[in-house]
This record gives sequence, C-alpha cells and structure tokens, in this order.
Amino acid sequence: MSAPLKIAYSPCPNDTFVFHAWAHGLVGGPPVEVEFADIDITNGATERGAYDVAKVSFAALPWLLDRYRLLPCGGALGRGCGPLVLTREALPDLSGRTVAVPSERSTAYLLFRLWATGQRPAAIDVVPFNQIMPAVRDGRYDAGLVIHEARFTYPSYGLRSFVDLGAWWEQDTGLPIPLGAILARRELDTVALAETIRASVDYAWAHPDASAEYVAQHADEMSPDVQAQHIALYVNEFTRDLGDAGYAAAEALLGRAHDEGIIPKAPGLRD
Repeated sequence: MSAPLKIAYSPCPNDTFVFHAWAHGLVGGPPVEVEFADIDITNGATERGAYDVAKVSFAALPWLLDRYRLLPCGGALGRGCGPLVLTREALPDLSGRTVAVPSERSTAYLLFRLWATGQRPAAIDVVPFNQIMPAVRDGRYDAGLVIHEARFTYPSYGLRSFVDLGAWWEQDTGLPIPLGAILARRELDTVALAETIRASVDYAWAHPDASAEYVAQHADEMSPDVQAQHIALYVNEFTRDLGDAGYAAAEALLGRAHDEGIIPKAPGLRD
C-alpha cells in the first residue's frame, strides 16, 4: 500500500466541511495524512515542498506553480466574502498608522496593497490572525486586516469596518474575490485528485450533518451559528469548480499585482 498523501488545510469551517468526506474515506480517493495549519504556515511550508496537496493563498502562487498545479476545485472564492480593514475609530486614511496583517503573502494583504496605493502606513506587522482584533481593540495597532469569521464577529470587539476590500475588488473588476487555492504536486494525478475533491464537496452538501462534529472540533471556540455562516459564505459554486470567472479573477489579481511590481509574474494557471 502506498503512503498516504500529505495534505494541509486550515481548521476553519469551510475547509473542514469541504475535506471531511475525503479525509474520512467516504468518497474514495487516496488516503491522506492531514495537517491543520494557518494559511501563512501552509504558504511557506508548501514553498519548501512539505505537502502533496495544500490550501494556500492565491497571492502565493508565483512562488509555487513551478512544482505544484492549481486544482480547479476545493478553494475559496466568492462574492461578499473579502477581507476587511478594521479600526476603533473613523480615520481619514492609513498614512502614519500602524497596521496588523495576518501574512505577507496572503491574498488579503495583496488586496490591501493594491487598494492602499498612495497611503503610507508607519508600520505593517504580521500578527497571528486570532490576535489581530484584540490588538486593535486594545490600541496596540491603529488598524487590522482580517479574514474568515472576523466578518461576523468584529462588532463584538467594538471595531468598525474601515474598508471592505472584497467590495472594493468586486466594484473595480466585476469579478469574484480569489482567496484560497488548492494545489497538488505536478507529478500526481491531478485530474483524479480534482474528482476526489469535487466528490468530497458534493458529499458535504448532500450530508451536512456528517461533518458537524469534525467542523466543531477544529473551529476554535466558534459558535455553531458562526460556523454555519462561515460555511455558507465560503463554500459555493466556485468551491466545486473555478470556472471561467474563477480563473479570470485569479489571473486579474496576479496580473495587476505583477504590473504594479508587487509580485513576480505567475506561470499560466491552467498549465
């Protein structure tokens, strides 16, 4: 018997919901050894070749597509689901301000850099995602860039949305927001892996209660209601198939960032 594939994805509800059936052998496919890790960790570890299959930021693809192929399913794209910049009080802009961000290679930070052209923050620090809202609330930072369930929970920290980067992107481009991508080593049977992931997505939708315990186990003290909102927002038609709009969104993001000198040119996403 061949060794299990090493797969990495986050403990967030959308990922555990999507990959539950595959991870538990409910839809066939090769056996897997799962590592749960924040996107900042998987971006770096995948660049070092640590995984066979991994959830990474679309923003990290220029550094990864030499050894990995983008799979057309399993990722996180959508509308109305983009990162937020949060503050305690109204600000004219972020020039001279301190900003906490979750990762230097996250799609959230790439969107932030595209949006913030002309603004000059005094400092931008990488801070673990779960520490950003408390840090802004407590005055350690003037603003924080947040993702995931923070869209639903930031008012409980007494914070306000300074800018919705997803809404800005959609208004500017008309395209969905490309957040997280699924990559697999190029030497693997990526067509078969995509079929397995689609089967896992379909199983999750057909049997939503089957993954409930798995989702809750890894959801980091998230309430069941927030878990459900998180899944409903981030698991959508693009999760099952990027389609032309999904590929166009990723190509637009990476192309614009390259044109502005922020990232290297990415290889073709369909290669």
